[in-house]
Amino acid sequence: MSRNIAQADASVKAGKWERNKYVGVSLVGKTLAVMGFGKVGSEVARRAKGLGMHVIAHDPYAPADRARAIGVDLVSFDEAISTADFISLHMPLTPSTNKVLNDESFAKMKKGVRIVNVARGGVIDEDALVRALDAGRVAQAALDVFTKEPPASDSKLIQHENVTVTPHLGASTMEAQEGVAIEIAEAVVGALKGELSATAVNAPMVPAEVLSELAPYVVLAEKLGRLAVQLVGGGSGVKTVKVTYASARAPDDLDTRLLRAMITKGLIEPISSAFVNLVNADFTAKQRGIRITEERILLDGSPENPIEYVQVQIANVESRFPSALSETGDIKVEGKVKDGLPHLTKVGSFDVDVSLEGNLILCKQVDQPGMIGKVGSILAEENVNVSFMSVGRIAPRKQAVMAIGVDEKPSKETLKKIGEIPAIEEFVFLKL
Repeated sequence: MSRNIAQADASVKAGKWERNKYVGVSLVGKTLAVMGFGKVGSEVARRAKGLGMHVIAHDPYAPADRARAIGVDLVSFDEAISTADFISLHMPLTPSTNKVLNDESFAKMKKGVRIVNVARGGVIDEDALVRALDAGRVAQAALDVFTKEPPASDSKLIQHENVTVTPHLGASTMEAQEGVAIEIAEAVVGALKGELSATAVNAPMVPAEVLSELAPYVVLAEKLGRLAVQLVGGGSGVKTVKVTYASARAPDDLDTRLLRAMITKGLIEPISSAFVNLVNADFTAKQRGIRITEERILLDGSPENPIEYVQVQIANVESRFPSALSETGDIKVEGKVKDGLPHLTKVGSFDVDVSLEGNLILCKQVDQPGMIGKVGSILAEENVNVSFMSVGRIAPRKQAVMAIGVDEKPSKETLKKIGEIPAIEEFVFLKL
């Protein structure tokens, strides 16, 4: 099984290493097809990009945003194998991938293609690979896994001069074991700090690049859920929630599982003793009879940012702040990320613009001069610092909603004074 490795070691010691045959192939500008774009496949793609290769990938289950974040094109199976100079296999062995590389597949490949298999032996028809090697269709193959392990010592594949083999030791190096130990330790420390993880197996799997891009939207999602549920009043129970994402990216390019989990966290934690995380979010919502549906609105324009805005609606409930009700009678809040920070941009039918930091006071009022000053003076008397203030109105001198961000929680007496201002028709304090 290690004959070719032994030959290579002997050649090195003798100073006769055949560079053109083993490692002398230039990689710059060559096309690598990564077959299976999970954690390992995406890491291989990232390194190949660093070597100057053009990388394509085939994986029917991989989200396009993960590939885009690395600069990889997702293509069909036939396109991947027919255009690649190198093929690297990272797919699981399933009924659909069993002997997926066979005589028919090899016939579609470029003459002189090179194949690396560190996935599962059964994904290659080994007899077909020998035929492809003999015909020159496949120039070289590097194999760490086999259909039968260990393979027979007289195997034509193992004995082939253009095949390099290793005894299924891909993850058994000292470096790999040390790297795994460090990664586990860092992931545990991050989880205990409440940070998002890209490696949890029982949570939405989000690559590090995508996670970094979505980070401010994760905060926005939780804040909107927390804001919306605090607007529910009258003893109403939250049962039906609709989340809308507006984006210029195609629906298949936006994985919203992480955002949905954070909205669920924001909806449930303020009204219960439950601790909601990425693992138990969907289950916790189901336990409480909360049905969360999602809608995606495709916008025209550049998909540079993953999401333009997020909207949360709660149906069939009363509201502590009736102005938060939409035309359909649902509590509706909407927000977006601006300069990396979450902002509330709509309450009910009223447009506002206030950073979702600290706490929030919402006031519905008659639009008239001096309102900002009156409310600001009352807050100043108690040394409550105003961080943001925004007014949205339907027309001059008509009804308006004032959103005030405050660093401290005002006392009941202070809030009562605000409510007693004649022009204020309703108000609510919300803890974010």
